[in-house]
Amino acid sequence: MAERLHSLFLAVFMKAFPVAAGLFGLSGVALAAAASHGADPRLLGGASAMCLAHAPALLALAGLGSRLRLAPAAGAAMVLGTAIFAGDLVLRHGAGHGLFPMSAPLGGMLMMLGWALIAVGAILPKKA
Repeated sequence: MAERLHSLFLAVFMKAFPVAAGLFGLSGVALAAAASHGADPRLLGGASAMCLAHAPALLALAGLGSRLRLAPAAGAAMVLGTAIFAGDLVLRHGAGHGLFPMSAPLGGMLMMLGWALIAVGAILPKKA
């Protein structure tokens, strides 16, 4: 039963990562275009950079699938962190306030956690 749940969990995440990557890639390009035409490009440019940096990482995680331990956790941290971080910057630009207090640092920490989980997962022994 536990193995079946793990397989289902892995399949769902591995299919969700390319969807998130596509949305982050699209958002990153759109935000870069908006940043190049606005008065102050810092917030939108930062959001664009994070989206464009994490989109290919999510595609790589989806491709690695079960060969990299902790891939689902790493990808989930990256998706959530990127969405929170970029969302906060975009809202700050458009509305003058963020998502919630400390949302950008939380998003940044989640993105860093995702990268750390990739590194740890790469050195962990494969499951028998």
